[in-house]
Amino acid sequence: MALVHKLLNGIYSLRKCQMPSAASCLFVGPHFADYCSSSLQKPVVAPGKAGSPQRKTERDLQGHPQREVDLDIISPEENPEVSFDKAIRDEIKDQFRRLKDDFVNHWIGPEGRPLHEVLLEQAKVVWQFRGKEDLDKWIVTSDKTIGGRSEVFLKMGKNNQSALLYGNLSSEAPQDGESGRSGYCAMISRVPKGTFERKKSYDWSQFNTLYLRVRGDGRPWMVNIREDTDIIQRKNQMYSYFMFTRGGPYWQEVKIPFSKFFFSNQGRVRDAQFQLLLDKISSIGFTLADKVDGPFFLEIDFIGVFADPAHTEEFAYENSPDLNPKLFK
Repeated sequence: MALVHKLLNGIYSLRKCQMPSAASCLFVGPHFADYCSSSLQKPVVAPGKAGSPQRKTERDLQGHPQREVDLDIISPEENPEVSFDKAIRDEIKDQFRRLKDDFVNHWIGPEGRPLHEVLLEQAKVVWQFRGKEDLDKWIVTSDKTIGGRSEVFLKMGKNNQSALLYGNLSSEAPQDGESGRSGYCAMISRVPKGTFERKKSYDWSQFNTLYLRVRGDGRPWMVNIREDTDIIQRKNQMYSYFMFTRGGPYWQEVKIPFSKFFFSNQGRVRDAQFQLLLDKISSIGFTLADKVDGPFFLEIDFIGVFADPAHTEEFAYENSPDLNPKLFK
């Protein structure tokens, strides 16, 4: 009798518990054991009934205190394991594969093409805009980096056949007590990278003219070309020339000889001028800083280079022994 009394007391106390343990299933029979095991399984929802088992209202939980609350247990197939070692191995394999392609292309010729094709080439398209991957080769910046109010954006043009650079120019100086001038927007090409993040450069030594097809709003732009250099003192040096847009709905073809580009440092034209080295070109950019506040746009179809046989000028600017003595030694 004492044993029966203890067993009945145990069953009564287990019924009062809201979260029974798995060991108590031995004393309460097989039906309660099925209930405990079913609470860990995800119920199957009928196709005609919509709704998630996780969305339980507060009234349902209060009205049925012993009703099971389903848990979303993610299976290993739904949560794949991330292996950093495998990612590093795949990246190294990809870099060595690209390095192998570079060696093979070097033996074939410049840029993997036969030498006679490169020597007979009269024109070349370096950048064109036909998709988002072409926009990723460029970056845009403005005087917002120093606290200004100018805004610039870059997107694909109509029918994905051009790039549209647009925004709003503001010459209001930032109220920081340091900057006295402001008002510029720019679009700069990214420096090409090779295997293992090595910097590469463009070789335009067989061409003498920059060739663009653009459509603007009548504003003057500055075209900037940078040389490939690792010298810190020359990181702000560039070669620049003006590009005047006509405005209107019609496209215009702009041809700028490389001999016209003048040497500048930190935005100031230097007295001593140097010729642009066309076999070490790292990037090209377009800058708007005409001090005319308001909206602007510049649409670009392509940017290329070509060899103009009618242009024979090597350098358009003079030097003297006082300004550039290295040229007269």
